[in-house]
Amino acid sequence: MLRYAVRRLATPALARNASTLILVEHDGVAVNAATLNTVTAAGKIGGPVHALVAGDSCTAVAEEAAKIPGIEKVIVAEGPTLKGNLAEAVTDAVLAVQAANSYSHILANGTVSGKNILPRVGAKLDVAPISDIIGIESEDTFHRTIYAGNAIQTVQSSDSVKLVTVRGTSFEAAPVEGGSAATEAFDIGGVTNDKSEFLESKLSKSDRPELASAGIVISGGRGLKNGENFEMLYNLADKMGAAVGASRAAVDAGYVPSDLQVGQTGKMVAPDLYIAVGISGAIQHLAGMKDSKTIVAINKDPEAPIFQVSDYGLVDDLFKAVPEMISNLD
Repeated sequence: MLRYAVRRLATPALARNASTLILVEHDGVAVNAATLNTVTAAGKIGGPVHALVAGDSCTAVAEEAAKIPGIEKVIVAEGPTLKGNLAEAVTDAVLAVQAANSYSHILANGTVSGKNILPRVGAKLDVAPISDIIGIESEDTFHRTIYAGNAIQTVQSSDSVKLVTVRGTSFEAAPVEGGSAATEAFDIGGVTNDKSEFLESKLSKSDRPELASAGIVISGGRGLKNGENFEMLYNLADKMGAAVGASRAAVDAGYVPSDLQVGQTGKMVAPDLYIAVGISGAIQHLAGMKDSKTIVAINKDPEAPIFQVSDYGLVDDLFKAVPEMISNLD
C-alpha cells in the first residue's frame, strides 16, 4: 500500500498537555457502539478523556457512558434545544463546553452524525478537521486512508485544537463496564437553534444486528437482479444472526435502501465474517469492507475483483449456492 505524507510545521500550541473531549453518539436511550472505538482512540492520544452527552433527555445515556473505562468525566448538556441531536444545536453545545475547558482534541465517530457536527465546529473555531483516522502516531500526527483505501496519508496538524473523526473499524471497542467516571451537568442556557427544528424520527425496526457493529455481514450486489431476491439474503442472515448490507450498485438500482450500503460512500464495516454475494468488487465497495477478519465471495465470474481480497471464494450461481446454504443451516 502506498504511503503519502502531509506535514504542517509544529507551533508552540503543541506543547500544552493533551486533553480530549469525545462527542458521545446516542439515540436518547443507549450509547452508539462506535463511541466505544472512539474511546480507545482517545486513550492513544494521552491525557484526560472527557465525554459530552448532549440531548433533551439523556440521563440514562450519561450513566452508561460513565461506566466506560478510559473516560474520566461525563459532561451532560441537557435541554429541549437539543431535542433530536440536531447538528446546529449540538455544535453550539460543543463550542460552549470547549470554551469552558479548552480541550486540545475533540473526537467524534466517523459516522453520519460525527461528520455532520465536527465540520461545523471546525468552521466556528477556524480549524481544519481531520476525517476518518485509522491510526494515531502522536498528539498531533494521525493516519488516514486516501484514494479509496489504496494509500495511507500521514497528517500532522499545528492547529491549537485537533478535530478528528475516528474510523471505528480501525480501533478495538472499549469495554462497556468497569469505569466510574464523574458526571457533571453543563448549563446550556446560551445554546440556541433558530435554523432547524426536530419534528419526528421514524426508525425501521429489525431483529438483525446493526450493520456497522455486526459480527457477521452478508452483502448483496447487482447480481441479485432485483430487490425481491434480497429475501434470500435476509433468510440466510436470520439463520446466521447476521446483518444485511449491499453494494452501491444494488442501492442505486433501487433493490434496497441506502442505509444498507457498504463502501466508501456508505458504511465502513469490519466484521469477523463478511459474505459478498453477487458483488463484483468495485474499489469503492472494497474500501468499506476489506478490514473484515474473514471474507467469503460468491460470484459466477471467476475474474471478479472481489476474489482478489477474499479468503474463500465460490465460483457458482448465487441462485443455487445461497439456497443450498440456507437448507444446510435448517
